[in-house]
Formats: sequence, C-alpha cells, structure tokens
Amino acid sequence: MSTPSEATGTRGRQARLADLVRNISYEVMPFAGTEQAVRETVPTEVPLTVTVTEAKGIERTLEVTERLRGHGYDVTPHLPARQFVDDGHVADVVDRLDRAGVRSVFVIGGDAPTPAGAFEDAHALLEAMAAAGHPFTEVGIGGYPEGHATIPTDALDLALKQKAPRATRVLTQICFDADTTVSWARGLADKGVDLPVRVGMPGPVNRKKLMRISAGIGLGQSARFLRKQQNMLWRFLLPGGYDPTRLAKRLARAASDDGGSDGTGDTDVLTGLHVFTFNELAGTESWRQRMLASLPGGRDHR
Repeated sequence: MSTPSEATGTRGRQARLADLVRNISYEVMPFAGTEQAVRETVPTEVPLTVTVTEAKGIERTLEVTERLRGHGYDVTPHLPARQFVDDGHVADVVDRLDRAGVRSVFVIGGDAPTPAGAFEDAHALLEAMAAAGHPFTEVGIGGYPEGHATIPTDALDLALKQKAPRATRVLTQICFDADTTVSWARGLADKGVDLPVRVGMPGPVNRKKLMRISAGIGLGQSARFLRKQQNMLWRFLLPGGYDPTRLAKRLARAASDDGGSDGTGDTDVLTGLHVFTFNELAGTESWRQRMLASLPGGRDHR
C-alpha cells in the first residue's frame, strides 16, 4: 500500500505527463503526399513543423507550409541559415510567410556543407530576420542535451546564449535519457538562457520506415542524417528498444522530481513534446489518442 506522499508523487507525475502530451506538436517532412496524409490523420489543433531537405530545398518547405496553413493548421517552417543567399532572400521569405499567416518559425544552421550565401549559422540568420522586422511571435532554436558529434560543448553553449535573445523557445534534439534532458533544461538559466523548452522525441516509427525516409532525402543529407541518428537507429533495431510512451513517462517523472517524493518539483522545466513523426502520421496520431485516453481528464480539452 502506498503512503500519502507516494500517492501525491504519482498524481504529480500523471498530471505532468498530461501537460506534456496535451502540449504536443508534430514534425513532418515535405514529401509528396505529406499534405494529404496530414489532412487525413492529424486534427488541426495539433501544431506542425515542416522540415527542409537538402534535396528539395527551402522552396518545397515553404509550399507545404502555405498549403497546410490554408487548411487551418498552425505551421512552423524550418528556416536553415545555410540555404539563404542574402538579406534580400531573407526579406522575401519573411514577407511570403507573413502573407500566408505564419507566426512561428524554427531557425537552424542547416546541414548544407557549403552555405548558399552570407549566413553560416542560425545566429546570423536570426540577426538578419530581426533587421528585416519579421512578424513572428514564436521563434524556435535548437538545443542539444547530449551535445553534438562535431561541435564542442563550449561552442554549443556560446551559440545558444547568442541566439537566445532573438528566440522565444528551445526545441531539443533527440535524447533517449530523460534525466539528461531535464538536467540540461534546468541548467540553461546558469548559462544565461531563460527560454521554455520543448522536448524533441521520435514517435512510434519502425525501422523500415526510417530507412525508407533516409533514402528519400538526398544522398548527402541522408548520410549525415544517419550519422547523427546512430543512437536512435540501434534502438529501433533492437526488439523493444524504443517506446515513445516509456520515454514520455520518464520525462514526466524526471521533470516532476525535485529529489523528494511528492512529485512537486520544477514542473515548468519542460513545456511540451515535439514528436519527430518521420511522416508516420497515422501511427503517431493513434499513439497520441491512446495517451490522452489514459491520462487524468481523458481526451484533449484544448
């Protein structure tokens, strides 16, 4: 039989999990059929982000963003700095998104080995967007709880601190260790970054699907994608190696734990989940609905 404090802790973790799942967003890739798949499976109340592939470039991302906005979705396009040519290009894209009613963007450096123009990294693009007087009320930037394979931690910390004044939130890269993610998020203030954190995590995608997607995003980008995601790939290869429900529960537990047993710790350290769907949209939405049905209060009431 549980003690009163243990019961309180359990309720706290369940409430935290409910908060995370109800504040969820999906990331989609701008492939042929993405628009139809979204419309068939994803309710318009679920916010979306649209990635950029090196093979298709930013134009495809902008087109998919505009079409999904036209269907009533809240859409956040990825804006990769290394695919912008100059300040005029930045101004044109900002104006185009403004006319489409887009109010949220996610600014990244991008994987292109050689910049198309003047912008080497996300910070440079953020400065150019500010100079252009962009209308976006939400500006996301990336965070790396487990570091980066090719960038030293000190450089990552400095870049995040430089970008933070131009941003409104941080979206993490995939990390399968919930304690590491929460510890990293809690430590941002010590690094001079005071932004809410949304956790990036894979949805219920299978290995074959992941391989098909990696093969379809361009040879160079696919190789870089696979190198960056080695940790993720072996988890999909192992039977029972990855379960999004298990990771979400561990994140809620870590975010609710202050070292005691009442589950009332630093509960605002994470603001929601961002699911990398790899365009496995039907399975992702079924998973979300099952999660909602199992949580206190039942279905989503947003």
